[in-house]
Amino acid sequence: MALTPQQRRLRAEIAAHARWSREDPTATAIRAQAGLLAKFEREVDPDGTLTPAERARRAEHARRAHMKRLALRSAQARARRAEEAAEPQGAA
Repeated sequence: MALTPQQRRLRAEIAAHARWSREDPTATAIRAQAGLLAKFEREVDPDGTLTPAERARRAEHARRAHMKRLALRSAQARARRAEEAAEPQGAA
């Protein structure tokens, strides 16, 4: 049986609440941030030839670019939803 988008969202919310009832979100966030930074460091210096300072500088810019891309996509999605909500119902 296929779930509706609302049912999928509700199922995901239940899972998230169950997880956070058992885990410390701070420790999880620290691990996630470290993993993400390591990913960016690998992307900017796949051969490991840069100095640690230059690798860190470039990785920080790669991280910022990633976050800006996410923000742009979020803004576009919000605008699209607002536009859809503003359309008259039943218009064809």
